[in-house]
Amino acid sequence: MCLSIPARVDKIKDGVATCTVGESSYETSLDLISNEEINIGDYVLIHTGFAIQKLDTEEANKILSTFEEFKELNEKMDEEEKEQDRRII
Repeated sequence: MCLSIPARVDKIKDGVATCTVGESSYETSLDLISNEEINIGDYVLIHTGFAIQKLDTEEANKILSTFEEFKELNEKMDEEEKEQDRRII
């Protein structure tokens, strides 16, 4: 199973975008979505080094918010497992 996370476009040069996901940056080909106008500040979904879809900012922020909720839940479960000295899931 593959998972794509919204990445913010920070730079574009010669069909390659430098995109940020959290604190990490990635070089991403825009060849697969070259029919769409991609600008600095836009969000795209990346898969194996290619942007596969442009997202509007509102949708990207909803997805990123959901991932943050999962991260917080995971951290709480880790704490509970340490306290109980056993795996929950």
